[in-house]
Amino acid sequence: MTSPARFTLEQLRGFVAVAEEAHFGRAAARLRITQPPLSRQVQKLERSLEVELLVRTPRAVLLTPAGEAFLPEARRMLSLADAAPAAARNAALGTAGRLRVGFTAISALTVLGTWIRVIGEELPEVELTLTELVTREQIDALLAGEIHVGLARGVPASELLSARRVHVESLVLACPRGHALTTLGRPPSLAEIAAHEIVTYAPVAARYLHELVISAFHGVGAQPRYVQQVGQVHSLLALVDAGLGVGLVPRSASALHLPNLTFTEVEGLRPDVVETHCVWRTGHDNPALDALLRLTLPPAP
Repeated sequence: MTSPARFTLEQLRGFVAVAEEAHFGRAAARLRITQPPLSRQVQKLERSLEVELLVRTPRAVLLTPAGEAFLPEARRMLSLADAAPAAARNAALGTAGRLRVGFTAISALTVLGTWIRVIGEELPEVELTLTELVTREQIDALLAGEIHVGLARGVPASELLSARRVHVESLVLACPRGHALTTLGRPPSLAEIAAHEIVTYAPVAARYLHELVISAFHGVGAQPRYVQQVGQVHSLLALVDAGLGVGLVPRSASALHLPNLTFTEVEGLRPDVVETHCVWRTGHDNPALDALLRLTLPPAP
């Protein structure tokens, strides 16, 4: 079995200089060394590779077929060696590396867009992977190390996780076009909404929004009739668009347009009740995540 060739970067640089200058003297001047040590570097490289790379002629130094094949590889190795220190420094600073981000469907309409722009402009060497997950799935993925950071709602308290609120918004009512609640000439109250069929959120898959809607109606003593439960806001909007009922959704969802869908304010509903949190592992070791948090999070209260 042939042992692997062993050579140094200096030997590669010497060979590339001679190959490009086609002259030992000019190559030595380019490298700011004398000609004898340059000749020794090339000879050591040839012995290591066990091939002849160069031949001297009265007028110039020429590449052998082996030298012609080796030259582009030598250049590539030198390029990688020159880039490696910068790559290591960038990774340590967080300006390079990887970020795996989990997000809910609606956070893609608010915070996620800002993050994507920041990463593209400030951290262009960071490799970004986006995965849509409900909050429960994000927490599991964070704890398993499958994602680095999430945009979630109703994050449970944990010593393993850190969280910071990054967005707040109100709830609005999604209705089919022409629905009675859209013809009042004013925002309907929660009590008025409760008199109609309502599409709401599943208690496990969308626990945060489920509890938010339940508590809103409970706060005014209303007992609505829920006709369907779904796990995603866009699924709720599709059912409302189909005429199945009405539903409370985060205001940012009103940016989604369906042919039979309209939105209206709700009277007496407390504003800014829907929160989005950035959540990450407290003990993480990802400099790229530190850079993202530094660039995007609001100052700690």
